[in-house]
Amino acid sequence: MRALTLVADRQLVVADLPAPPAPGPGEVQIRVGAVGLNHIDVWGYRGMAFVKRKLPIVVGAEAAGEIAAVGEGVTRFKVGQKVAMYGAQTCGHCKPCQEGRDNLCENVGGLIGFHVDGFARELMNMPERLVIPVPDQVSVRDAACAPIAFSTVQHMLFDNAKLQPGETVLVHAGGSGIGTAAILMAKAIGCTVITTVGDDSKIEGVKKLGADHVINYRTDRFEHECRKITKKKGVDVVFEHVGADTFNGSLLSMKRGGRLVTCGSTSGPTTTINLMQLFQQQYKIFGSFGATIRNIEESLAKMANGILPVIDTEVTIEDVEVALKRMESRQVFGKIIVRL
Repeated sequence: MRALTLVADRQLVVADLPAPPAPGPGEVQIRVGAVGLNHIDVWGYRGMAFVKRKLPIVVGAEAAGEIAAVGEGVTRFKVGQKVAMYGAQTCGHCKPCQEGRDNLCENVGGLIGFHVDGFARELMNMPERLVIPVPDQVSVRDAACAPIAFSTVQHMLFDNAKLQPGETVLVHAGGSGIGTAAILMAKAIGCTVITTVGDDSKIEGVKKLGADHVINYRTDRFEHECRKITKKKGVDVVFEHVGADTFNGSLLSMKRGGRLVTCGSTSGPTTTINLMQLFQQQYKIFGSFGATIRNIEESLAKMANGILPVIDTEVTIEDVEVALKRMESRQVFGKIIVRL
């Protein structure tokens, strides 16, 4: 079978690998149909793995496909059924796993496509418990955006920040994969959305998604604009994933008692904050990493109800390096999908 493998930093090769054996007890075999690219793929491509890993490694951290075969004892799936896959090797036995808090697994074996072989291959075996059925009306292409992009947003906005209808939310990098999803999900419950972009070419795109106010953070100080828009009150929630470049401005954009939820630091992992501002304004700051299997199910349900991911481009497995470089340049609007 074909598989996209990272053989050295910034060097990807389409390799011919042996097909997996028949699925064992409790396993399913999946024919991967589409892979969604994310910044974690860019980090892996650059060699930013944070822990020691062996190369070559099959890449791809987010995907969907269909069941090719089922192992003994599998009852939830049948051959030909569309599925999405959870992107971490969780143990299934620890207290967080048993409570459905999969992204807090105490014995996680690694992130698929980052620490261990990933989804960018034609066939793979997985435990049945880490596979999620895809509703009939959702395409494999769209479902490939659920395990990371949509579910990360679902976890951030609704599990952590507890976003409520009618609130005002500041969504950073509104043209990104998770930024576009955050705009769509917030507007679906009647929120006022302020979003930032780094390029005027993205303004019309985010407006079409429903953004009420758009700020080019490269030409305007978004914290000042947010205070003007909210008549000095500030926003209820900040959806933060840019990092050092925006973090303090995000705090200044918030109302007293506001909530900031962050899942990323693409502009840098360190910043300095004013602790007096933090406690006097009674800010609530939430770190959010990944999502739960329940969040993926919720995301797929939203897709089935018409909230669909924004697709920038679709590429073949041979063109992934071009796509990753496009992501590095920040010219992407929405998600890039790799077709297998």
